[in-house]
Amino acid sequence: MPLAAPPALLLPLLGLAAAAVVDCPSSTWIQFQDKAIKVESIEDVRNQCTDHGADMISIHNEEENAFILDTLKNDILLGMFYDTDDASFKWFDNSNMTFDKWTDQDDGEDLIDTCAFLHIKTGEWKKGNSIPYKRKYLSDNHILISALVIANTVILTVLGAITWFLYKKHSDSRFTTVFSTAPQSPYNED
Repeated sequence: MPLAAPPALLLPLLGLAAAAVVDCPSSTWIQFQDKAIKVESIEDVRNQCTDHGADMISIHNEEENAFILDTLKNDILLGMFYDTDDASFKWFDNSNMTFDKWTDQDDGEDLIDTCAFLHIKTGEWKKGNSIPYKRKYLSDNHILISALVIANTVILTVLGAITWFLYKKHSDSRFTTVFSTAPQSPYNED
């Protein structure tokens, strides 16, 4: 019966591992903790927009910029690229650049694979490397997974305690010694 204890100890670990698995939408996604992450090129992101009859966002005035700031809670990738032919940023949708909110950044850097991001906290636009642009898709069920992990841990701990109690009860009953309180002589008087 000593072999029953190690599997009982492994059950909570296996339960935790099974409960912590996030179902990623496909094999192109990467699992990290309770999130599914997908890395895509700027072209792939733009194709997703154009497949729906749209294009990546372009901002043409302060009101549009303010609307984005009020609506979204995370920095976003703007729909622009750096055109090396005339050394300027242009919108993917070919609209004119009539408004900008650039931060004071050093323009001495190499701008060939540069994208623009709207920084939500400041409302300013920042330049950044667009290879690769990472998009994180958070799993909607990360709270459910946490609850399942906690419940599974409690259940498996209780089952482990019951198994240990039954094992100890069973093993202790084999080695019970009976003591007599009646005085006995070590010699037989017969």
